Amino acid sequence: MPLVFIGPMAAGKTKIGRRVAKALDVPFIDTDHRIVEEHGPIKGIFEQHGEDYFRALERQAVAQALTEQAVVSLGGGAVLDAHTQADLAGCSVVYLSVSSRAVGARIGGGKRPLLRNGIADWKRIYAQRRPVYESLADIGFDTSHRPLDDIADDVVNWTKKKS
Repeated sequence: MPLVFIGPMAAGKTKIGRRVAKALDVPFIDTDHRIVEEHGPIKGIFEQHGEDYFRALERQAVAQALTEQAVVSLGGGAVLDAHTQADLAGCSVVYLSVSSRAVGARIGGGKRPLLRNGIADWKRIYAQRRPVYESLADIGFDTSHRPLDDIADDVVNWTKKKS
C-alpha cells in the first residue's frame, strides 16, 4: 500500500516525500514529474492541449503510481478526480497544508500554469480544494514554519506506528 502525499501547490509534497521514501527505503514517485518525463513540461501541455487533457494524463499517472509500493506525491489537483479519490481509500494519505504567507516565496518562477495571478490564484484554488484534501487525509501536517526534515521524521514515525 503506497504512502501518498496530497496538498496544495508548494506545500512541500515532493521535498518531504523524497525524504520519507529515503528513510523508509522505498521508491519515490512524483506523478507530475512522471508526466513531464513522458509528455513534456506541464505548462506546455496546458498551453497546447488544455487542462482537461492534462487531467487525463494525470489520472493515468496517478492510477499507475498507486499500484506501486512507494511513497507517492500527487499534483495539487489530482485529488479532484473521483476515481483517484476512490483509489486513495486504500492508501495511507498524508495531507500537507501551508499558509498563503509561507507559500508566497515558494511559487515564483512562472512555471505553474494555474497561477497566472500569483498568490491570489493560489488562495482561490486552495480554498476550493481544501475540503477534498481534508476528507481524504489520514493525517495532516502544516509545513508553513517547521523544518521539512522534522515533518518528514514525523511522517516516518507515524507510518511505522501504523504498520
